[in-house]
Amino acid sequence: MATVNKHYYKLAAGYLFPEIAQRTEHFLKQNPGLKIMRLGIGDTTEPLPPSVIEGLHQGVDKLSDVSTYTGYGAYEGEVPIREAIIRQYGRRGVSVDVSEIFVSDGAKPDSGNIQSIFGTDNRIAVQDPVYPVYIDTNVIAGRTGPFNSEKGYYEGITYMVCNESNGFFPSVPEKKVDLIYLCSPNNPTGCVATKDQLSTFVDYANQHRSIILFDAAYSAFIQQDDLPRSIYEVEGAKSCAIEINSFSKSAGFTGVRLGWSVVPEDLIAEDTKKGEINALWRRRQCTFFNGPSNVVQAGGIAALSDRGMLECQQMIDYYMENARLIKKGLQSIDITVYGGDNAPYIWMKTPKSMRSWDFFDKLLHEAKVVGTPGSGFGPSGEGFFRLSAFGHRENIIQAIQSIKENLKL
Repeated sequence: MATVNKHYYKLAAGYLFPEIAQRTEHFLKQNPGLKIMRLGIGDTTEPLPPSVIEGLHQGVDKLSDVSTYTGYGAYEGEVPIREAIIRQYGRRGVSVDVSEIFVSDGAKPDSGNIQSIFGTDNRIAVQDPVYPVYIDTNVIAGRTGPFNSEKGYYEGITYMVCNESNGFFPSVPEKKVDLIYLCSPNNPTGCVATKDQLSTFVDYANQHRSIILFDAAYSAFIQQDDLPRSIYEVEGAKSCAIEINSFSKSAGFTGVRLGWSVVPEDLIAEDTKKGEINALWRRRQCTFFNGPSNVVQAGGIAALSDRGMLECQQMIDYYMENARLIKKGLQSIDITVYGGDNAPYIWMKTPKSMRSWDFFDKLLHEAKVVGTPGSGFGPSGEGFFRLSAFGHRENIIQAIQSIKENLKL
């Protein structure tokens, strides 16, 4: 008799973003003809840079000629794109070997899949609030207890509180944990960890033989040069950290799909020696994944060229100007906001301590603007709300104007 993985039934409600979509569609059915301004999901809106388009065309053209046609590629990604990623790290003074880079179809799949090479008895720690994928994939894997609906968290997970008092970056866990998820710039708070802050976790992980899973998907948005874009800018990180990154936001590849992970040869866990974790991830990818699209990799190589990087930076600057406009608009009506300076997300405090989903309904009904309730990112997100700077400029301006004119505070 076939049975299902019952850990799926432990997942709390629906996945956050489909839940937002369902509520929004329900509102539109009740109010046909109304225009909704969406500042919720972090999906890019601007066209791919010209150099990337050229790279994608070249990738397609190669498939049209028998002399340049290629089928399956390297499971880890083609060498040229891995070498281009190495050059990116080199610009920050970080040395990475080609054998340590694994190109994939995005940071989100890697964030979910990477936990599969670790034992199910590992205890995980996450920033709170946190990107839901880290938690949900560990729930499915069976590393957690049931969801406590009263407290808003899963039993068996160490939630590292990020709030106003600690600048939205946590202290290291008081007890030993095995897998630590860190995201900087953070989604949803938009705050960036300093090198000193990351050093506390690197020291903790090396002391306890823990592994840090570091999500750097928004690192290209960091404006301050003294803030680290990679955890490997911290001494000792290669022995305790896996880094995950993406072309999705930095090059507009949300629908194109391309990312990478760095699994250092020096990385060790409590029961491994150097090179073993790298080999396990290679085996996982070779078993479950045939490597990223050869066409998409051609686009990625173009994005990392000198011209491509300049064009991608222009797109990043566009979104960061959106963030500046959102933050300035909210501050003009005395709403407390964080983030938006080194990340495309604005983390706003709900007026009068409203609950996050209540404010979602209020913002939708009064200003016709959709955002993301902070409680969807964890218990410490209650009382906060995320707005995204991804959008067309005219829509951003219109949404902020509507908030300023129509939101009853």
